[in-house]
Amino acid sequence: MQITSALVLYAVIWFMVLFLAIQFRITSQEESGEIVPGTPASAPVNLQMKKRLLWVTGISLALWVPICAVIISGVITVESIDIFNRYGDGHYGAGD
Repeated sequence: MQITSALVLYAVIWFMVLFLAIQFRITSQEESGEIVPGTPASAPVNLQMKKRLLWVTGISLALWVPICAVIISGVITVESIDIFNRYGDGHYGAGD
């Protein structure tokens, strides 16, 4: 795995975890009873983005390390997940 592939994999995992983390423990202005004029009642009150971003970074790292280890070790390859045999025997060359 090249460094750019590892960084892209981390970025994808990070954003997926971020989109999940944004959904948890959110209190809307309507639920708290304090609606600020000019904002929708569904706007969050206690978002705490710095804390969320730190949690997202840690969880993403904890997921990324084992995924990279599996990819680098070769336990799972493209050939092992090719259930429809679209890639043939996996050998490509100019003389095929």
